[in-house]
Amino acid sequence: MSSLFVRTLREDPADAEVASHKWLVRAGYIRRAAPGIYTWLPLGLRVLAKVEAVVREEMNAAGAQEVHFPALLPREPYEATDRWTEYGPNLFRLQDRKGNDMLLAPTHEEMFTLLVGDLYSSYKELPLTLYQIQTKYRDEARPRAGLLRGREFIMKDAYSFDIDDAGLEASYEAQREAYQRIFTRLGLEFVIVTATSGAMGGSRSEEFLFPCDIGEDTFVRSPGGYAANVEAVATLAPAPLPASEITKLPAAVVHDTPDTPTIESLVALSNAEYPRADGVAWTAADTLKNVVVTYEHPGGEREVVVIGMPGDRQLDMKRLEAVAFPAEVSQATADDLTQHPELVAGYIGPAVLGPNGAPREESGRGAVRYFLDPRVAEGTSWITGANEPGRHVYGLVAGRDFTADGVLDVAEVKEGDPAPDGSGPLELARGIEIGHIFALGQKYAKALDLKVLDAGGKAVTVTMGSYGIGVTRALACIAENTADDAGLAWPIQVAPAHVHVVATGKDEAVFAEAERLAEALESSGLEVLYDDRPKTSPGVKFADSEVLGVPYTLVVGRGLATGVVEVRTRATGERVELAPDDAVTHLVATVIAALG
Repeated sequence: MSSLFVRTLREDPADAEVASHKWLVRAGYIRRAAPGIYTWLPLGLRVLAKVEAVVREEMNAAGAQEVHFPALLPREPYEATDRWTEYGPNLFRLQDRKGNDMLLAPTHEEMFTLLVGDLYSSYKELPLTLYQIQTKYRDEARPRAGLLRGREFIMKDAYSFDIDDAGLEASYEAQREAYQRIFTRLGLEFVIVTATSGAMGGSRSEEFLFPCDIGEDTFVRSPGGYAANVEAVATLAPAPLPASEITKLPAAVVHDTPDTPTIESLVALSNAEYPRADGVAWTAADTLKNVVVTYEHPGGEREVVVIGMPGDRQLDMKRLEAVAFPAEVSQATADDLTQHPELVAGYIGPAVLGPNGAPREESGRGAVRYFLDPRVAEGTSWITGANEPGRHVYGLVAGRDFTADGVLDVAEVKEGDPAPDGSGPLELARGIEIGHIFALGQKYAKALDLKVLDAGGKAVTVTMGSYGIGVTRALACIAENTADDAGLAWPIQVAPAHVHVVATGKDEAVFAEAERLAEALESSGLEVLYDDRPKTSPGVKFADSEVLGVPYTLVVGRGLATGVVEVRTRATGERVELAPDDAVTHLVATVIAALG
């Protein structure tokens, strides 16, 4: 410790929001270089190397082979797959001195595809799985939570190459099983959930989530085993009413509803002034609210879009982002509404939207595109805006009185909603994405012309899978999962050392014995951090040992005079006094057993 490049801090970093960020900085494992960008210090690098080693061992055991691509790449491959544009502002773009467009890779699908296409030409060379552990770059708008959402991070990305879908299925399952082994070895609880493919594309996608209250991802589980990211949850829509029944429904009627710009005020007035004929009270679920959003398309075009959904639901922006990609979405502004005077804030109704609206004469464009929540099925009846200030229409029937440009399943998922597979009510939880696997299919192979000759000599397009693990994010999750109020508490598999030997006091005999025990532990194969600082108080040394989080601490101090030293277990706080040599025997046996 007297020569180790480390400095522990007594105060939390000003920008620390979560425990892992706070303690990794305070313990001297990482240091902020810029927002979302961190320098790795010696102890942090030791932990990172151990996390990478677990990933590497399991990837190799699954038959994958390691390569390493540059992070600085040319534009052309990403242009071929449209991702130069689709990534939008998240992509770091730059030019070299000759004016050539370059990028800092956010992910490497294109490069893996081109590499295999350059070297392989026959089905006999497949299946193949390649992987790398490499730094990635994404210009996050709001980097936060230390390593959990940064602009520079380390990812393990793997890609499988097969001749057909059956081969892809086998490769996918091999990687799925490898991921389960990796996270189990890292001591991370995980839930495998169905996910959307998003920008990656493909027919199948699953996320590995670490359940955690600070997680940015919301996922759902049912008693019957259904699990999905909320973005992938499909709403159970009511069956459409037959046309013969729709014609029997009462005609819609417009009522004055002054001062009702909100769902709550509309429901209250409706029950007071226009009660239902059947005596049942109106609720927010009887109203159709029309939410105005904007799509910022990759080419720069800004489009106003309206989404109709039951008034008891809120728009889930993450669900909308997933389906709107590559467009970026946001709530519409007052300026957006000014461009569309037919949209009367607080009283927007379907009559001026999508297929129901008339073309705008001054621009020649059609009406604002209109999408409906799946619950707004044909034959359902609604209270909604009449497109006039202070007026709503009652009994407006979907499929009879209005239609839409399509369906968007982007409303919030609520606790207790039915699981799409009928396996019971959904429970909501938060999690951090630590892994994501995709059955990509032929999206990138087609774009980059990756073909091989099959058994009949015919050129066929290769089928691919993609498999990613956030290595630095997994490290942060381990810290988040094990830290306590005193500091880090690493599991033995990834700790920077197995034993932290602490010499306390000023007695030279104590330091001599501490050094002897440290050497004995090290000669037995254990990794040892020795606090040999002669002028540092015991209190500071103990505080540092807790902050640093080494699994076991061997304290050599006043007890040596009576022939004992103290062994402390960081995770449990357990303490036991033993004779010095017995302490060494105990620690060696304990660590070897823990490492398996």
